[in-house]
Amino acid sequence: MRIEPPELKRRMNRLKARLRRSGVKLTHQRLEIFREVAKSLDHPDVETVFSGVRRRIPTISLDTVYRTLWLLIDFGLLTTLGPPRGRVRLDANMSSHHHFICRKCGMTRDFLNHKFDRLKIPNTVKALGSVESTQIEVRGICFRCSKKNKQKYRVQRKKEKK
Repeated sequence: MRIEPPELKRRMNRLKARLRRSGVKLTHQRLEIFREVAKSLDHPDVETVFSGVRRRIPTISLDTVYRTLWLLIDFGLLTTLGPPRGRVRLDANMSSHHHFICRKCGMTRDFLNHKFDRLKIPNTVKALGSVESTQIEVRGICFRCSKKNKQKYRVQRKKEKK
């Protein structure tokens, strides 16, 4: 799935403006690495970003991709999501939104919910530090995996009946 061209342009402009303000050089590699994340609705992991950029810049290294992504995260142009011990997934959508994550295949999709946006932060969280943003991750089984699971179950039942 791909992001709509006007939204991609807005994200790219935000990147350019932020790096200019910070005095950081906007290199072709940085531009392409960010574009790879910004154009995707799939919340790619680092290896996926590397693979996509490498098609356009065959000489790019995985180290350059990692360093660039962490720079972009530090500048608030990307965010990470997902379990801390799992593969880090990246998101260039910095507007308020939440995520559905499939437990089976890892498919990750954005969704909006204004009630979630207005959740009252408990005092127990505020006692830990200053809250800058919140994101809800809803975990479950996507329809595709659910369908595969039902088909697998039917095949097993047919074998058991024989």
